[in-house]
Amino acid sequence: MVHTDKGTGVRTRFAPSPTGDLHVGTAHTGLFNWLFTRHHGGTVVLRIEDTDRKRLVPRSLGGIPEALGWLGIDWDEGPGVGGPYGPYFQSERQELHQRYAEQLVAQGDAYYCFCTPERLAEVRQERQAKNILPTGYDRHCRNIPPDEARRRVAAGEPHVVRLKMPLEGQITVTDLIRGEITFDARTLEDAVLIKSDGYSLYHFANVIDDHEMAITHILRGEDWIPSAPLHVVLYRAFGWAMPKLAHTMLLLGPDRKKLSKRHGATSIQEFRDQGILSEALVNYLAIIGWSWDDKQEIFSREELIEKFDLDRVKASSAIFDHQKLEWMNGYYINHLLTLDELTARALPFLARAGLVDIATVTPGTPAYEHIKDVLALEKDRIKLLSDIPEMTAYFFTPTVEYTPEVLLNKKQKLTPEQVREVLPAARDAIAAGDVADEAGTEARLDEVVARFGLKRGQVFMLVRAAVSGRTATPGLFETLRVLGQPTCLARLDAAVAWVEGRG
Repeated sequence: MVHTDKGTGVRTRFAPSPTGDLHVGTAHTGLFNWLFTRHHGGTVVLRIEDTDRKRLVPRSLGGIPEALGWLGIDWDEGPGVGGPYGPYFQSERQELHQRYAEQLVAQGDAYYCFCTPERLAEVRQERQAKNILPTGYDRHCRNIPPDEARRRVAAGEPHVVRLKMPLEGQITVTDLIRGEITFDARTLEDAVLIKSDGYSLYHFANVIDDHEMAITHILRGEDWIPSAPLHVVLYRAFGWAMPKLAHTMLLLGPDRKKLSKRHGATSIQEFRDQGILSEALVNYLAIIGWSWDDKQEIFSREELIEKFDLDRVKASSAIFDHQKLEWMNGYYINHLLTLDELTARALPFLARAGLVDIATVTPGTPAYEHIKDVLALEKDRIKLLSDIPEMTAYFFTPTVEYTPEVLLNKKQKLTPEQVREVLPAARDAIAAGDVADEAGTEARLDEVVARFGLKRGQVFMLVRAAVSGRTATPGLFETLRVLGQPTCLARLDAAVAWVEGRG
């Protein structure tokens, strides 16, 4: 159990790599960092780890902070904010990393390695085939005399810098979630710290920057557990106190394999474009692998900050369930957003579908009020904001299209002849009053039902199909009211003409 008290100077860092859009698994780790730090009144540092130049995706440099901002995960130090421990882009800290690497070489804790990629591949293949530990690098350059190594470096021979790992014994890592994890030093190879291009490896830069930025707690995914002993050795070599470690669970798909695109959306941008609310996504991510009790699932941001701590975080991997997320999103839409809030969120989706002109729809205008009325009818059926245009299109288009499957629907149990008789009568009944009066409209249509000796569902379904071009809508009389008298009559006339045109 974690016993960190508020006000004790907790400093965490969230350090994503800009190799693409922000993955939901990375965001999950970032959220846990943020909640833990906010709970303890600490400082959140955002550091962009952009040293892998081959995999760098330039748009991610701005896309990651944007995605975090959309989620409401803010930071106290980092890009756009500054702070006393900058720069906060790792690539701008290379001189510092190189200086520390030279220090390790000078004190005998690291060495220059001149092995070519071809030799490394051959050695790795051979050692793996014979199961020689460690199964990677054979430490071929570890004992090159320092003077010789320096001459070769000065001559421009390509090289990397490797850490000297212990050749025997055990390395134990204390994890705040998992307890003690012990590694056999014989299985660990001498890791590369500085690549031949001069850029530091993730592991080395991480240790340097965490120390320089006074990080007290490191929360990261469990896939980084194998690197923990390397970090322990580095901290020992420098004589630094190591931050407290906590490895959070991986997110898996329903098939219990690592979450990927085959399971559906995986990036924060994709969820946003689908119409997932940021509040719902944060809520859902928070309860994956953490629980307050076995009952509560809906939490406000303030509640999460108040209740979250590592003692309730689970060590086992967790399933990311898209259906559960969509259910939670629907709950937020139906129960936690006001109509004005829902309208504001829906407008960009309606505009992209060409159904409204967002420039002319402002609060208080008839168009805005019409959208609110439409969403009031549909909100209990909406799971994704991106569903709204398709669900509501018939409220915004001047006409609708008819098909036999809709107007001559077999569920109505009406013959084409009956449809041709009933539809004009229903049209006249609606024209005889105002659809704004739902009770009056219902009473007049009941008269049509009685006149033809039919069931209410038969007539009501026919009217619904005529005004919407669909077999399913919200309540008929609410739908007629929101469509308005002129639109209802125009569509009923068009439906009558369509039926008569079929002979």
